[in-house]
Order: sequence, then structure tokens, then C-alpha cells
Amino acid sequence: MSQPSIETETETQKQPKLSFKFNMQSYTLIIALLLIAIIFGVFTGGEFLSARNLSNLFTQMSVISVLAIGMTLVIVAGHIDLSVGSLAGLTGGISAILHVWFDWNTVWVVLAAIAVGALLGLWQGWWVAYRAVPAFIVTLGGMLIFRGILIGISKGQTVAPLDPSFSSIANSYLPYALGYTIAVLGVLLLFYGTWKNRHKRSNMGLNLAAPAVDYGKVTGYSIAILAITYLLSRYYGLPVPMMIVVVLGGLFIFISSKTAFGRSVYAIGGNQEAAALSGINIKRNTLSVFVIMGALAGMAGVILTSRLNAATVSAGDMYELDAIAACVIGGTSLMGGRGNIVGAVIGALIMASIDNGMSMMNIQTFWQYIVKGLILIVAVWIDISSKKQTA
Repeated sequence: MSQPSIETETETQKQPKLSFKFNMQSYTLIIALLLIAIIFGVFTGGEFLSARNLSNLFTQMSVISVLAIGMTLVIVAGHIDLSVGSLAGLTGGISAILHVWFDWNTVWVVLAAIAVGALLGLWQGWWVAYRAVPAFIVTLGGMLIFRGILIGISKGQTVAPLDPSFSSIANSYLPYALGYTIAVLGVLLLFYGTWKNRHKRSNMGLNLAAPAVDYGKVTGYSIAILAITYLLSRYYGLPVPMMIVVVLGGLFIFISSKTAFGRSVYAIGGNQEAAALSGINIKRNTLSVFVIMGALAGMAGVILTSRLNAATVSAGDMYELDAIAACVIGGTSLMGGRGNIVGAVIGALIMASIDNGMSMMNIQTFWQYIVKGLILIVAVWIDISSKKQTA
């Protein structure tokens, strides 16, 4: 009599279970972003939500977003990089010098900036990974060194003006038709990815959320994508810097979640001893994280220089703090082992929205620093509190 019940229990275990759990934490950032948009929209008479301002906002947040993508990997691995602002300023300065003083082609200038960033990231990563110098000290020294090099090679001058081919990197827009095409393709990819993931989990016998939950999320994201595309198309179209962030974000989402390297980075940050015992090469992966961070700082430097149409000795000043704040606001734990690219980009958008909205309201600069500092402290407090609750 007991055999049928055992078979029934086994079959039940193999069937995928539907999960209706609603994780409020996943939507906290989106809710916060909506509240910020509503508040500033009201206080600016709707100007904050105008097509022109939104276009400027997405362009402004692009530099911090690129830095935050790399910073997420650094923090997840259990380290910190205080040099990214100075490195972005230095690589941007080098690109402007090569372009203006030595008449280099724009393509070669961009590649040179990224290469210089990667090499300097390699240098810092070597000290951290192979000489066991704390990343805080190495990158603090790098922040001073890179700023000094920038002042030295530029002789304290502003390097300008840039050729239109260079300045267009951060000041141009996609044609309307191309923008809508990309948006529709993005929506289709979201639905396909959701269907594929559900099919895979079902075959593996893993828990599944209700179809209405999964496809409801995707529908919400799709509406947001199409709405943003429509609003931006009412101005000049999708800003190129925004699309650079989207491409880099998609690339590093894939790397962090679908590759052995990405899983290794999370394992190292979560428990370095366990990662070493499982055969992960900690030194090599740590070095790789800093090389990637350097290369992304080079790309951020190019975007910054292009947007300003000049390179200055103060370019990128304090950007490292904005990048770190964006990551923490986006849910990246300073303890390591936890964080995601999407959260970091949304965190960068939140920081840029606060700056933009307060500037539109003519609030004095010192208040902007105070508000951003308080937000950072609260975000870290929330991270520590949530970690204590799950411990």
C-alpha cells in the first residue's frame, strides 16, 4: 500500500511549483525613482518630465552609469576603487590631447583611451592581487597619481575644441526610426528571455512564478521602454550615450550572470576562503576586475570629454563617490558578494535625477552635497540592516 504513495510523492516533487512570492525589495528602486520624478515634476511645474530635460538627464547620467557598471564588479569582489574619477579625467585628457594636439583620428583616440585605462587598471590590480596591498590604499594613491599626471601632461590647460566627429559621441542622437526599432527589439527580447527562462526552469523541475507575475513584469518593463522611447523621440531621439550604457549594461549583465568569470567574482566576494578551496584563481580574477574597471573608466572619460567638448584638469573630480553611491543605492553590498548591474544603473539615474531636479529648483549646491551624502548613509544602513536580518 505504501508504494503508490511514494511514487505519487516523487512525481509531485518533479512537477514545477508555482511561486506567488512578491519581493518588494526588487521594486524599491523603481518606486523611489517614480517618487523622485513625481516630486520634482510637481515642484518644477512639469518641466522635470519634459522631453528635453529627460534627454539631458539620460545623457548626464551616462558617465556615472559606465563607472558604476565597473564599480559593481569591484565591490562585489570585495574591493573598492577610489581612482575611477581621476582615471576618467586622465583618459579623457589623453584622448583630447591626442585628438587636438596630435590630430589623431577619433576611432584611434577612443581605443587609446580605453587601452590606457585598462593598463592603469592592470597596474592597480597587480598591487591588490599579487602584492596584497589593500585596494583602498592602492586606488587612493592612484587617484592622486592620475590627477597629477593629467595636470602635468596638459600643463594645466583646457584642451579644446574637439572635432565634431569626437564631440558627437556624447552629443548626438539616434534617428527616430532606429530608436523605435531598437525599443521593439528590446521588448521582444524581454518576452523571449522570460519564456526561455520559464521553459528551462520547468524542464529542470524548479519553482516557477505564476505566468501572470513573470509576464506582468515584462509587460511593465516593456511599457516603460516604449514610453521612454516616445518621450525622447519628442526631442531629438535616443541619446547615443544612453545607448552606450544600455549596450555595456547588457554585456556585463551577461558576463556577471552567465559566465564562469562572473560567478567567480561573486564567489570571491561572498567567501574568499571557500572560493579558493573550490579552485577559483582569486588573484587572476581580482586582476581582471580592475582591468575591466580601468577600461570602463577610459570609456567614461571619452564620453565626459565629448560631452564637455573639452578636457579640463578637474574633469571627473569626485565621480568615484557618485559611482560608489550609485552601486550602494542599487543594492550592491559593500561587504562584497552581492550586487547587480541593473540596480547600479538605476542608482546612477537616481543620483543624476536628484542633481538635475535640485538644480532646476535653484537649490544651492551645498544642499545637493548634503542630500546625496544622507542618501548614501541611509543606503548603507539599509544594506547592513537587511544583512543582519538574513543572518
